[in-house]
Amino acid sequence: MSSETSPHKPRVAVVFGGRSSEHQISVLTAGAVLRAIDREKYDVLPIGITTDGRWALTADDPERMAIADRQLPSVAALAESTEGAVVLPVDPTNREVVYSEPGSVPKALGEVDVVFPVLHGPYGEDGTLQGLLELSGVPYVGSGVLASAVGQDKDYMKRVFASFGLPVGPYEVIRPREWENDPAAARRKIVDFAGEHGWPLFVKPARAGSSMGITKVDELGGLDEAIEEARRHDPKILVESLLRGREIECGVLEFEDGPRASVPAEIPPVTAHDFYDFEAKYIDSADGIVPAPLSDEQTAKVQELAVAAFEAASCEGLVRADFFLQDDGEFVINEINTLPGFTPISMYPRMWQESGVSYPELIDRLLQAALQRSTGLR
Repeated sequence: MSSETSPHKPRVAVVFGGRSSEHQISVLTAGAVLRAIDREKYDVLPIGITTDGRWALTADDPERMAIADRQLPSVAALAESTEGAVVLPVDPTNREVVYSEPGSVPKALGEVDVVFPVLHGPYGEDGTLQGLLELSGVPYVGSGVLASAVGQDKDYMKRVFASFGLPVGPYEVIRPREWENDPAAARRKIVDFAGEHGWPLFVKPARAGSSMGITKVDELGGLDEAIEEARRHDPKILVESLLRGREIECGVLEFEDGPRASVPAEIPPVTAHDFYDFEAKYIDSADGIVPAPLSDEQTAKVQELAVAAFEAASCEGLVRADFFLQDDGEFVINEINTLPGFTPISMYPRMWQESGVSYPELIDRLLQAALQRSTGLR
């Protein structure tokens, strides 16, 4: 018998779906990640979270996690059972994942070495899942609790950026009690903002992504409907002025020597849509230009700002930073995304591909960085 033993392959739990309005986008991302993970190097355990919060054991079948006939996939369609649940113990001494069904003896699924959370929006990208994993002592890909929470809440994100001297566009916040207790006063607050910065305005949920719940409002008459649409996703809403200019994105990835920026991309004007909304992103597949046609000076500037935003919010692993290059030549940071999409048309992997980091290498780098990083204070 040989004294040599086969090396242990790290076990990766790819957690996706979730309770947010971006559930289906998360499933798309999971399919792309599952295709890209090197199965010679990693064992994989796909875990889907349903829209009602159940952790389900799902088929390792990326082909079923794609858009078909303009329809988006869901965890419910992939779950192996309508009742079975996966449990990750909240115990840093035990990484054993357990699967149970009513009336059956719980079944151990083995230990997990690292979690790749590909959830977007609240209850996944906002620090809640990250907090659970910190309590469990399981390493995970991406930013920690604070950076995830800051990256999800556009109000506090902008406050952090402004405090670090990063350029932020005009905005106003309507908090839940403001609208619930005195909608007339909240409306006047927005009208005063429009009086200062002009129409149109963008009304959006403060803590959502994938362009969910965003409405472009051209006049006062459409304001209440836009507010209610945003509040369907989040009781706290953000109102932003129109920034005239080009939409530029830049990826940040953590390397051994620190974060580096990718070549930037440009989102061209979408003629079939009023702005770069959900359908433009995921259904009609708007074509981003990679690399963005910028001068060397402009490219260096947006890369510098992207890394600065990453550092300002104490991010880890990865970030996609979104900017407006205004008509006056100045960049304004719109937002960061701490868990950007990895769908086949997503800009983040495309920017890194153009920067010399292939899709599989990108996934591998993120997993290796997570495995080398401890949980807890760091």
